[in-house]
Amino acid sequence: MTQSMPEAGNGAVGKGPEGTVPTPGAAKGGPVSHAIFRLARLHRMFAGQLLRRIGLHPGQELVMMHLWELGPQRQADLVRLMDSDAATMTRTVRRLEQAGFVRRRPSPTDRRASLIEPTAASQALRHEVERVWSQLEEISTAGLSDDERAAALRTLESLEQNLVRAAADPAACAEAEGPRLG
Repeated sequence: MTQSMPEAGNGAVGKGPEGTVPTPGAAKGGPVSHAIFRLARLHRMFAGQLLRRIGLHPGQELVMMHLWELGPQRQADLVRLMDSDAATMTRTVRRLEQAGFVRRRPSPTDRRASLIEPTAASQALRHEVERVWSQLEEISTAGLSDDERAAALRTLESLEQNLVRAAADPAACAEAEGPRLG
């Protein structure tokens, strides 16, 4: 990704030749973070466009992927699998249920819980979701060789692990923050 910087002297926010989001001068200390922000925004936008055509919103397809792969799940387990929050998962499951892609049934082992399971109607959706994800992959990695794709995946996995480690150790994040204004 191209990193753009404010033009010298006038403080204007600049765009790189292919940039879509101006890079504010205050982001100069985080060019990788800003690139991740831009990439994630565009990726979600394209995913949304592709998924809308099959009646889904971004994130719903991931819930369905887990259900197809693992079978019926408690909603709390979906929250954990998706690293989501309960309110978001409740809305997602409700929308999927209204669309006829999932149904709730009582858990045989816990009377307080219900299981979320994919419906027969969702099985037809599975092929479409797989097609959309393949198309999104092609759009995202167009022009990259197999070696470049593998290197990009390794780099993204490393960045993810850095953030996972930081989330697991909040004290380390606090130390890295430095003094607080206040």
